[in-house]
This record gives sequence, C-alpha cells and structure tokens, in this order.
Amino acid sequence: MKLSRRNFLKASAVTGLFAAGASQKGPVMNAFSTAANAEEENVEQGEWIPSVCQGCTAWCAVEIYRIDGRATKVRGNPNAKANHGHSCVRSHLGLQQVYDPDRVKQPMKRTNPNKGRDEDPEFVPISWEEAMDTIAEKIMELRENDETHKFSVWRGRYTSLNGILYGNMPKIIGSPNNISHSSICAESEKFGRYYTERYWGYADYDHENTLYEIFWGGDPISTNRQVPHTASIWGDLKSRATLACIDPRLSTTAAKSDEWLPVMPGEDGALASAIAHVLLTEELWHKPFVGDFTNGENQFVAGQEVDEDDFEEIQTHGLVKWWNLVLKDATPEWAAERSGIPEDQIYRVARGFGKAAPRAISFSSPGSSMTIRGGYTALAQAALNGLVGSADAEGGVISNGIDVPTNDWPEIDDYLDDIAEAGLERERVDHGGRLELPALKDSESGGVKPTNTVADAMLNEDPYNLKVVMSYWNNFNFSNQGTERWDEALAKLPFMVHMTVNPAEQTHYADIVLPVPHSMFERLSPVDGSNGNLHRHLHMQNKVIESPFDIRVDETEIPWMLGEALEEKGFSNLIDYFRNEFRDPETGDAPTNAEEFNLIATKQYTEPIWDPSFEKDGDTINGWEELLEVGTWNTAKYEFRQKWDGNWGTETGQFEFYSETLKKALEEHADKHDASVDEVMEACNLEARGELAYVPHYEPAMRVGDEDEYPFIFTEHRSKLNREARSANTSWYQAFKDVDIGDEAWDDVAKINPKDADELGIEDGDEVKLTTETGSITVKAKRWEGTRPGVISKCYGQGHWAYGHIASLDRENQIARGGNNNDILAPVHEALSGSGARHGGQTRVRIDKV
Repeated sequence: MKLSRRNFLKASAVTGLFAAGASQKGPVMNAFSTAANAEEENVEQGEWIPSVCQGCTAWCAVEIYRIDGRATKVRGNPNAKANHGHSCVRSHLGLQQVYDPDRVKQPMKRTNPNKGRDEDPEFVPISWEEAMDTIAEKIMELRENDETHKFSVWRGRYTSLNGILYGNMPKIIGSPNNISHSSICAESEKFGRYYTERYWGYADYDHENTLYEIFWGGDPISTNRQVPHTASIWGDLKSRATLACIDPRLSTTAAKSDEWLPVMPGEDGALASAIAHVLLTEELWHKPFVGDFTNGENQFVAGQEVDEDDFEEIQTHGLVKWWNLVLKDATPEWAAERSGIPEDQIYRVARGFGKAAPRAISFSSPGSSMTIRGGYTALAQAALNGLVGSADAEGGVISNGIDVPTNDWPEIDDYLDDIAEAGLERERVDHGGRLELPALKDSESGGVKPTNTVADAMLNEDPYNLKVVMSYWNNFNFSNQGTERWDEALAKLPFMVHMTVNPAEQTHYADIVLPVPHSMFERLSPVDGSNGNLHRHLHMQNKVIESPFDIRVDETEIPWMLGEALEEKGFSNLIDYFRNEFRDPETGDAPTNAEEFNLIATKQYTEPIWDPSFEKDGDTINGWEELLEVGTWNTAKYEFRQKWDGNWGTETGQFEFYSETLKKALEEHADKHDASVDEVMEACNLEARGELAYVPHYEPAMRVGDEDEYPFIFTEHRSKLNREARSANTSWYQAFKDVDIGDEAWDDVAKINPKDADELGIEDGDEVKLTTETGSITVKAKRWEGTRPGVISKCYGQGHWAYGHIASLDRENQIARGGNNNDILAPVHEALSGSGARHGGQTRVRIDKV
C-alpha cells in the first residue's frame, strides 16, 4: 500500500497507533513506537547551581549544571529579570576556561632578575606562605622609606568584593594609586549622558516599547552589553520598530537593521548634529517635553538665528543656544560631506526618528565615542533623546535606576597611620586631572582614573615610578593601546604580583604569580549588575566546583593572608581592620581565617538583600541560604519620569542641551590650573572655543598618522565570543570565530573592501602587514564588502603570544596567532572623559602584501 497521508491516518486508526499503551510488531513509523528501550524514569544526574557570567559587563545570572563535582553545562538563571533567564554564547565558553590545562596551578616566583619579552622568567613553585612573606617585605620597605604612594593595585574585571583589595587595602597601606581598567572600556559613552541628564553609568533602554532605534557604533545583538536581553526580544523589536545602525562595518546588528549607515569612522558627530537639525527645522521635536515657540510658529530655519525669548522650554535647558551655536548650519548636506552618508538617507532616518517620538532611542556606545574628540559626539547622541522626549520616558532611555540595597564597607579612618595619610596626599600616578587630561567624572577634575597613562608615568617617572604593584584579573600590556610602552614599563617595574587564572602577557613580567579562581565556578562572591530590561540586580557567584588547583580568592583571601604577613613584620593595621570591622550578620562571629573572611564579607555586604527586616524595592528573599539557592535579587521595574520636573540633578535641574553642568566642571578644572576654558580645549586637542565648549557639536575626527604614508583608516570591533579578551585559549572560540561576520575560524583577518583590494592586488588569504606610527602586525587579508572603502576593519582579541597553547600558534617561542590591535593603535585619549580613544578610526594604517 502506498503510504499517502490518508492511508497513514487510516492505518493509525485501525492499529490504535496513537492510543495509550498501543504496541504492534511492525509500526508504520518507528518514531511513533512506544516500545523503545528507554529507562522507565528520567533521573537527574546532577544539579543546577546559580552563578554569574562576567564575560561582558552585563554580568548575567546563570546556572551551572554539576555532575559528580564537574561543571558540565551553563544556562541562564530563570529567576533573573535583566536577561530574561537567558545566557549568550560567552557563558558557555567558561566551561573550557575553567578546565584549561594552561591555567596557573600554584604560586610561582621569578628567578631570572632580568625582565623583557625575550627573557625567560624561570618561574619556580613556592608556597603561599613564602609568597605572602615576600610581598609583605616589599610593602614594608615602602613604608620604611615613606614611599607608600609607590604601591599600586591594578584592577581588571572584578566583583562587588573589590572594595576590599582594590578600594581600602591600598589606602590602609598608604597609596592613592588604585588603577582600574574602566577608562579603556567606556567612560566617553557615559560622559554624554552625564552632562545632559546627570547619569554616569551603563545605559539601559526600553526596547520593548520603542518604535525607532538608532545604534551608534553599537552591536547589541553581539557585543554591546545585555546581549541575552537584546537577542531574546529582537524578533519583537524588529517587527515593531524601525532600526538604523550607524557603523563603518556591517555588524550583525547592521545586517538585521532597516537602515545601515556605513559612516566614515570618527565622523558620527556630524550625523548626530544633522539629525538634530532636521528634527528642529521640520518641527519634529517632542513639544510636551522640550517646549515650543511662544507664538506657535516654528522659527528654526536653516542658517537663521533665533531669539531665546521666543522659545519657552519645559523639561530642557538651552535649546535655542544650541541651535544658534551649532545646529542652524548643520544641514544633512553639510553632514554628508563629512560623514560619507548620503543626505537623503540622513533625512529619512531623522524623519523616522522624529515621527516615532517619544518612543525613539538614540543608543550610544563606545564604538562611536571612544575617539580623540568623542566626548562631544556622545553629548550629541544623548541630546537626541532629549529632543524626541525619550529621556526617562517609556519606549526611550532609562535615566537612573533603583539602587541595589547593600551595606557599605566599614570605615577605615581608624586604621590610617601617619605614614598612610602622608602617602594618600601624594599626586596620583595616572595623570587624571591634569590640564590636558580633565577626566571629568561627577563634575570632578580627575574623577576618572585614566589607565593607559600609567605606563608613561612609569617610564618617565612623572610624577614618579611605581615600585610594588599587585594586579588582578587584567592583562594591561595586551589590552592597552601602545603595548610596547607597557612592555617597557613592566620591565622597569621592580616588583609585580600578578593574580590570574591563566598566565598571560603581563604574567611574563611578574615577580610573583598567584593562582586565583575562575569567577563562574570556583568562588563565592556577590556581583552588582547595572541596568538591564529596566531592572537592576545583584547575583551570587557560588563555589560550584572544588578546584583541583591551589587557588585563593583574589579580593578577600589574598588580602587577609597579606594582612597576617604584614602583622608579623610589625604592621597590623590591615588585618586589624578585617578582624575588627567584619562580622557575620547571623552569628556575630569575626573571621579567623581567609576563607571565613570571604564568607563573612559576602554576607555582610549582601545583608540588606537577604534579611527580610530591611526595606527594599524588589524581590523578597528570606535568609542567606535562600539567596544562595535563588542566586539573584532583582529590583522592581523602573518607573519612568522620575527625573522630570526639575529632578535631573544638573546645575539647572533640567535636561541640558546647553550644559551648565559641563560649563561649571570645565571652569573649575581651568581654575585649578590658572587657565581659561579655551586653553583647556587647546590642551585637549579640541577645536571648540567659547560657548561651543558647553554644547553638543561636531569635532572633525583627529587621526594619528600622515594620510599620504598611511592612506587607510583602521577600525576595530568585538567578537560575539569575546569573554573580555579572555577566551582566545579555548578551541570553541577559535573553531567558531566565523560567527563574526567577515571573520574566519582559527584565523585573524583584516577586512578590506574589494575595491581597495583590487587596487593593491590583494586576494583572500594573502598575508598582509598592517603598519601605523605605533607599530605593525601581520595577519591574513579578507576581501569583504562589509567594510566601507578606505577603511580596514579588524576584530580585537587575537595576537596573544603568552596566553596558552591555543591562543598562541607557538607559546614556547612566543609566536602569536594573528595580531593584537593594540600593537598598532596609538596610545591617545578622549581627554574630557579620560577614556582611551581606541575606536572611531583614531589611527591611520598602511596595508602591504607580505
């Protein structure tokens, strides 16, 4: 019988194929047989344990499946609201990291006193006791010589316990020099929103209710934080909203957007200004938020100034000043010449964005603002949210968030002796707050601590060289632009401790190497998360597995052991602080050893979360054990318009287009140096003078390198698989690298537009040398239409020469797999925010076939 659908259904009815308990000798289709040889009961082999993925700054709550003491699977924590209970590919790569055979397995010390890339450190195993004694001895030498300011703690990624090692420990020792990687990550992006709406932090957006989004150099499906959240709602977002992606590279987000605007790198400020121009000239600003002309007639006409008295603002300040200073002449035709985007597309995007108001989002990101002059670009992008009324509004931009209730760390004043207080009065080593590097955070000159300047300070001994450094969860001579400077500075550094999971490029220069836990699997720590899906959160990293290695927790156990070693040498202030000020909230017990200190510090910090007697606006957790079991605490959903009606926190109390907040900060910075604001602008390589310094405006892209010698613009991007540049030593990262559009598995390619490649005679797979004023790297060429002509695009993350047998082609001989972008990127800054300028085409490059 021919098995048609009709005959199949007839046979099914006759044989009772679908009936419960049905069986037959020869079923029509084996897939429907109930006679399969399966276990009667599906018994769980293991258990799911909550933890946190810190593969990017989303810090998503996850769960780890443990079988017989081994981590085997990862999934999102279903209790987490910020990431919808999902996780992205980065979390899964952690499984290969924790079982990486190249991990540091025990404390080691350097026996070769000479330092350099070509020097073998000749590490030998030592005990934890010897390691702590050696570090304590070096610190005591600083104290005896009144040089405690030459001690420094360098932080990369971190947990909420960082206030112990990074925050208070260097102060008790007597140093102002706790240096974070943050300025090489995102500060310029934060700058824009702070000086319009007084919010310094990672942004969050109401994707679920918006109607239009402009992504400025961001790739939120892949890399721009909150990836699980964005990816999980992308289908709904795409069906409801119009999406425009501004990026010189065809990113995953650009490929899935309605509009791709392949902007000339670094020229985003022209686009933002032109979009604002169209919104005003075509009367598309959101009047219930911004205000209107007193006579009801639009006076925003291209090229014509407006009388400030003719416009009455509601929630904003300085719109007409901004128009007169910048926007009246910032036409799409003007912007097209600078940005490389056709004027008709600029008009189309601006009109669509304006018509969607107030449910329209200007989504800023480091890709467009981490440029030498990117602070004003970020300011313009943030100002667009004010123009369409989406700032702190449904379908728009969250402008703060509910605080996660935690306890502050105990005060340290009673543990600061005269030596420590004298050390804390010394100038910081990072140059933040100098005339040419305002690094403005919270309106404070030097409020941001620039990272990449530390190498220059050490090399030039300006203001002094460091002598003792404890460094953790970082790899500064790989992750900072101008890596050769860092190699030289680390070679000059007398004594460095590197606390790390994997040996890396920075480890090569260490005097003591200390093995620490992998954050997802081997430690107990709380992690405060930033905004996501209109919720803030705190997640718990649980000790999912017992490590086979001799590890200690970097932020708690190592400071405790160091405190004990210092006590033996006559300085007990650090260990006294730990013993006297930390108590188990449930028992009142003080810690007596390093492991107890880690537990008690965690419980003390998170007490308001799990103790029901504390009032809080969010989930209900009944006790410490329940917090460990649930693994996460979520705030209530953010309610919009909290900052409206004079509550913005700016100098005027309004959303500021003309930023009185920035004006005050710049004037105070200038006064600090007996200078004018114009002189500050000049020192910061900015063209703005006078009132222009206080409004969003276009600053022409500044690039390092002569155009004749280096004809192309170099731009970089991040991989979907990049766990903060720590995943390159996993085979999954290398094998699936081609999930990044234009990239290749097990390789590192420079993407070049076929038009440019034809002129240079370059074919796919050719070895090419990328050369800048800073350095050179050799990689493979990839002909690709997804990068605009004149631009060389390359992913960041390859180029490790000391990270492991997979990350390197030949670890023993220091032969890297591909090239590190930071070898060729100029070590320059966005001075106003203190951010490293690593994006936006800041470096010109030459590409030569090898």
